[in-house]
Parts: sequence; structure tokens; C-alpha cells
Amino acid sequence: MNKEDVLILAIESSCDETAASVVKNGRTVLSNVISSQIDLHKLYGGVVPEIASRKHIEKINQVIEEALKEAEVTLDDLDAIGVTYGPGLVGALLVGVAEAKAISFAKDIPLVGVHHIEGHISANYIENLELEPPFLCLVVSGGHTHLVIVKDYGEFEILGRTRDDAAGEAFDKVARAIGLGYPGGPKIDKLSKEGNAYAMDFPKAKIEDAPYDFSFSGVKSAVLNHINKCKMQGEPIVEADIAASFQRCVVEVLVEHAIAAAKDYGIDKLAIAGGVASNQTLRNAMEKACKENKIKFYHPSPIFCTDNAAMIGVAAYYEYLKGTRHGWDLNAVPNLKLGER
Repeated sequence: MNKEDVLILAIESSCDETAASVVKNGRTVLSNVISSQIDLHKLYGGVVPEIASRKHIEKINQVIEEALKEAEVTLDDLDAIGVTYGPGLVGALLVGVAEAKAISFAKDIPLVGVHHIEGHISANYIENLELEPPFLCLVVSGGHTHLVIVKDYGEFEILGRTRDDAAGEAFDKVARAIGLGYPGGPKIDKLSKEGNAYAMDFPKAKIEDAPYDFSFSGVKSAVLNHINKCKMQGEPIVEADIAASFQRCVVEVLVEHAIAAAKDYGIDKLAIAGGVASNQTLRNAMEKACKENKIKFYHPSPIFCTDNAAMIGVAAYYEYLKGTRHGWDLNAVPNLKLGER
């Protein structure tokens, strides 16, 4: 290790993944360990916060030890510790924050709290070494749908956000309605390949005074109404067609809004981030639209789209360089807004 290298241990526990990673100089991931609880929460059809918190407590030390071992470093080699402190499930966040504070205190190294969405955006820096702000980023996950101008590292202007359900949330609810179970996104993506995306014409919401805002509760309700109507009239429910038509509507809205914003603001770099960014249909549609509009398209590998600590380590590095430091009063903030400190 070079003396000038900045090594950051990052912790992510905002939902149902316990993750730790060691990141060097903000772009090189030395380890990325993720312990997923998906199989556990599948039984309940979604994430149960109390169970998630307990599992984080069980797994966190083990995951950190593994991340350090894989990176071939010790706690003594670290320059700082980064941790997600919001938004997310309060109990789950508290586990990561308490752990990070303990390590920071014991080793006398700086503590850097990271916004979860800033982490998702920063995932794009890992494999796209030439990518630097400013650029436009569409963040689509289970809890968030944001259209953001990344003005500088850690500096954002939010152009649009969802007024109701996040895209990933709508995927989960529709998947449950057609009997696919949890997690909904990957299952709908897979099933829709067998269906006709134009079989149903579900609505696409436009918000009059906010052209970049999103609304997905209408399309979700339309799907549920269609299923109920089929049941009442004894018509066949073609799950693959429903999945494909629903997914097409959501993807078209996401792509249209992102491309419109890029053109309106004269931005020629567009990135996507968040769990739904690993959706193959969305990636393909966005890539095609960017090519047609001469916009450079960036996206992380699927492993860096879903919750992971490497993205938190990258965000923490740029916050660390800017002088962001948190004290022992750092707390979990479940509804933390992007850009808040």
C-alpha cells in the first residue's frame, strides 16, 4: 500500500443487506462483502424491519472481518470509516451506525456518515473511471425514484422525485398481485420476457406542474383492477402479458423523463443507479434512447446496483476529501433528504 493511499472501511445496513467493503482512493474496491436476508423475508412477502435489525446484529462483525480479510488490511490501516445513516429502516440503520462509531472511537479514525442515495449515485464511479460530475442520474430503487443533477461530488440538485410509490415498490406490489412473490423486480423482469408488452395499455401518469416528477400508484392500481376484473368476469389472467405491459409503462416513463431532463438542461452524460437499475429492460431502453440523443450512458454492474457497501465507501471517500466528519452524536435518520447533512 502506498502511503498516500486513502483506505476507507464502509458499512451499509439500511434495509435487508448487511454489507462491508474496503475502498481505496474512492475508485478501487478491495473487497465487497454482502450478506443478504432475501430468503428470510420471502416468507413474509417483504422486508420485516424487526427481523432485519436482528439479522444485522448477528452478521455485522462477521461481514466486516471478511471484508478486511479479503482486502488484506487490518483496522490499523484505515484512514476513515464510512457508514449509511439514512434514509432506511431506523433499526437496521442503527446497527451500522453503532458499529461504525465503535470502530471510529476504538481506532481514533474519522467517522463519515453517508446518505444512502448518494451511495447509489457513487456506484457509477467504480467501473466508469472517466466519469466525473456534472452529469444527470436517475436513481430507481425499492424506496426511491429520483432524477438528480450531480453538480459535483456530494452536491446535488433534485429535478424530480416520485409523488407516491417508488418504482421498485410498484414492482413488488404488482409481483405480489400476480403471485410471483418477493422480491418483485427481478421476477417481473424475467416473466415479462415471455409476455406481450403491448397486450394491455396501462396508464402513464404525467404531473402538470412538475414534468420530471414520477407517479406509479396509478399504473399499480390499474394492474390490480385488471386482475380483479378478470377474476370477476371469469377471464384468463395472463401473468406474462400483465408483467410485460406493466414493466413497459414504468420503463417508458423513466426513460422519457430522464431524456427530457438531459435535453432541457443540456447535459450529455446520463447515469442510472439503484436496485431497479439492474433491470435489463430499463438498461436496454435507456441505452437505446441515449444513443439516439447522443448522450453518454453509464450504469453500474448489477452487484453495485442493489444495496452494497462499496458504493458507500466511494461516497465516503469524496465526503472525506471535502472535510465531512461526524461526531459521536451521529444518529440514524430514516427519512434523510438528499443534500441534507
